[in-house]
Amino acid sequence: MKTIKIWSDSPSERQLDEIASELEAGGIMVFPTDTLYAIGCDALNVKAIDKICRIKGINPEKSNLSIICSDISMAAEYCRIENFGFRLLRDYTPGPFTFLFRASSTLPKAFKGRKVVGIRIPDCRTDLEIVKRLGHPVLTTSIEYEDEDYAINQELIAEAYSDKADIFVEGEEGSTEPSTIVDCTGNEPEIVRQGKGIL
Repeated sequence: MKTIKIWSDSPSERQLDEIASELEAGGIMVFPTDTLYAIGCDALNVKAIDKICRIKGINPEKSNLSIICSDISMAAEYCRIENFGFRLLRDYTPGPFTFLFRASSTLPKAFKGRKVVGIRIPDCRTDLEIVKRLGHPVLTTSIEYEDEDYAINQELIAEAYSDKADIFVEGEEGSTEPSTIVDCTGNEPEIVRQGKGIL
């Protein structure tokens, strides 16, 4: 597993090119977010998504999948956003939230048949720049850990995923506090899981 160390949440052009190339080739990355470290891939690459689902031990047909978008306009390409949803995205992103919206037909093949998709626009410049360089969303799911040190310490995170991921984007220390999940598929928002984000 290759490590790319990013200082002060400010990736260089060379680093972004390297990460995007790895993702375009179907690579799996472990990377920092504004909450937990996450494992992700190109959201348009079905084989890479399947690989992540195997790593996490989840059924891709039954589990909600989330994508990181660079901004609201990209998010609107992949889900149906009501007016209150736009207001929430405008007021609370970038930030530590996962907003659940009704999926649109433009979602990649791996999402076909899904009615809901999670949208993340994290307050993490590295993530947003990676997505911009890639040109479309990154699939994201939090890393798994039994010991809190393996969620916080970069060296231990790298150790845990050394044989599962292709690239480790090393940023600041991790966290054990997840994003707040907000269901926006009804007539008004509903908090499904209270995490770091406060509405």
